[in-house]
Amino acid sequence: MESVLTTKGQTTIPKAARDFLRLAPGDKVKYFFHPDGHLVILPKLPITALKGVIPLHKRKPVAIKQMDEDVHTAVIRDNLRGNRRR
Repeated sequence: MESVLTTKGQTTIPKAARDFLRLAPGDKVKYFFHPDGHLVILPKLPITALKGVIPLHKRKPVAIKQMDEDVHTAVIRDNLRGNRRR
């Protein structure tokens, strides 16, 4: 698949790629450059696209006190292991 670069530095994303990425007019894309020279183009999804990713009905609520205790325990464990964060 290929497309032509205009004098303004623009190109058209081929229809097959738009269909594969489910892109519609007005959608945004993100570009990721890899050190090996590859370029990855992905659709930029709104935060609302994450709704339902984590099934909340299976999780019990956690009290703030329990969260604080868990963080304290993790900090002590990391310090004992020598994993200090700077």
